Amino acid sequence: MGLLAAALAVFTGVGAGVGIGVASGKAVEAVSRQPEASGKIQTILIIGLALAEATAIYGLVIAFMILGKI
Repeated sequence: MGLLAAALAVFTGVGAGVGIGVASGKAVEAVSRQPEASGKIQTILIIGLALAEATAIYGLVIAFMILGKI
C-alpha cells in the first residue's frame, strides 16, 4: 500500500512536465507574435516554471516520506 501511495505522489512529476511543456510552447508563441515583449514574457515564464517544478519536488519529498526515507 505504501509503494502505491509513493508512486502516486511521484506521479505529480508527470503533471508538472506537461504543464512546463505547455507553458513553454505558449511563451514561444507569445514571443514570436510580440518580440518586443520577450523580456516580460521570459520573466513570467520562469516564475511559472519554478512553481510548476516545485509541485513535482513536493511530490518527490512526500513519496520519500511515505517510504520512510526521510
